[in-house]
Amino acid sequence: MDVTATRLFSASDLEIRNDVLLRHDAGIIADISETARPATGPRSLILPAFVNAHDHARATASSFGAVGMPLESWILRTALGTPVDPYLTAASALARSARAGCAAMMVHYTRPSGTMPLLDEARAIARAAGDVGIRIAFAIAVRDQNPIVYGDSEAVLSGLPADDRKTIEQLFVRARMSPQAYIELTDAIAAAIGGPMVDVQLGPAGVQWCSKPLLEAVAENSARTGRRIHMHLLETVYQRAWADRNFPGGIVRYLCDIGFLSERLTLAHCIHARPDELEMIAASGARIVTNFSSNMHLRSGLAPIAAAHECGCAIAVGVDGLALDEDDDILREMRLVQMMHGGLGFKRTWTAQEFFTLAIRNGRRATGAPGTGELAVGAPADFVSIDLDRLERDQILDADPLDLLFARGNASLMSELVVDGRTVAKAGRCLGVDLPAIEQELRGITRAGAASYAHVLRAWPRLSNSVQHWFEAQLTCN
Repeated sequence: MDVTATRLFSASDLEIRNDVLLRHDAGIIADISETARPATGPRSLILPAFVNAHDHARATASSFGAVGMPLESWILRTALGTPVDPYLTAASALARSARAGCAAMMVHYTRPSGTMPLLDEARAIARAAGDVGIRIAFAIAVRDQNPIVYGDSEAVLSGLPADDRKTIEQLFVRARMSPQAYIELTDAIAAAIGGPMVDVQLGPAGVQWCSKPLLEAVAENSARTGRRIHMHLLETVYQRAWADRNFPGGIVRYLCDIGFLSERLTLAHCIHARPDELEMIAASGARIVTNFSSNMHLRSGLAPIAAAHECGCAIAVGVDGLALDEDDDILREMRLVQMMHGGLGFKRTWTAQEFFTLAIRNGRRATGAPGTGELAVGAPADFVSIDLDRLERDQILDADPLDLLFARGNASLMSELVVDGRTVAKAGRCLGVDLPAIEQELRGITRAGAASYAHVLRAWPRLSNSVQHWFEAQLTCN
């Protein structure tokens, strides 16, 4: 198939090529050559497709009242958004991501529906990804400790009326999965859904939620099999305080000592990582995925991304289900990261072209997508087409389109997304699934079952206050 581009950024030499014909066949770029500029028709900018390197493929949290609260309360509140239908929930999230230009997305699956075995739920999510047409990495986000707070939850639960306590315990305090059972489940999921478009990974939820035996089993299995790991780390001040209390020698040092840190590892957030920890992460070859808007929504803090980059750490960008406008716009998220971390005064951390290239390259590594994202002969045919007439709407002076993209770009400029040689989204519409119909069906199912939330909502005010008081009393960070 032939695609004509007015301008093309290949991400190989940071240069823009003009008037290009890109030919792809069987999911691979076959040729890129010069061509004559069409006399008429829309002008386009072809770019490597975007990557959402950290997400959970869940429902929109604000719909369930999870607004304006820190992560430690927000996680509990979003239990109201437990998927009512795993396929529909995943398909809606993946389709929104595709509509925004993402060829690949990390699905760190933190909240299973509980309506079917986990293996079947993984199959449903893989089927949704196949229908939408994008690549995914998939990991069950396992935890085996601290389901309510980062420690003994008795002080939180004892203050609740008996019925409310039972409600909360049934919702959050579940049977622990042994490390061996988790490894076996991951193996089974990989056998069932793994393939060229699905990379199955190990996904410990975070150090505060995982015992040492679990973390050590994950590290050993990854080293032995080569399987990637995806995990949250040091997202909040309370997680920082917990880590310092429980790992006085340093949490990142511990991860290094057990062989957890390696080029197979991707760490989400690292907002409260210290300079020496960033150095260790960089030296290991692991990646950090930053999630700017999510960090702001949850008041988690500003990640030291420029410092991480300057010490050699690979940086990628994720949406984390909480884009600025809750619309999964990964381009806007990349812009926010660039604006916040791209430099101070005359000192630049990177140029827009450099940042775009590293975000795509590291995002593909994090998700297991093949190649670096570079548009070159023999590379995967994963690319987006941007409406250049709208991007260069004033057209007064010639400007680098990447500079313009990082000044004013958003998902509305996407004309087409091609993944593995297949057109997945076009003109703001996902072609593989009917996103508006899916979202309408999900709303209908959720509203019909809203009465089932009543007991949780009744318990919420006391639970929320108790959780706040526990963290303020136990894990202060002065």
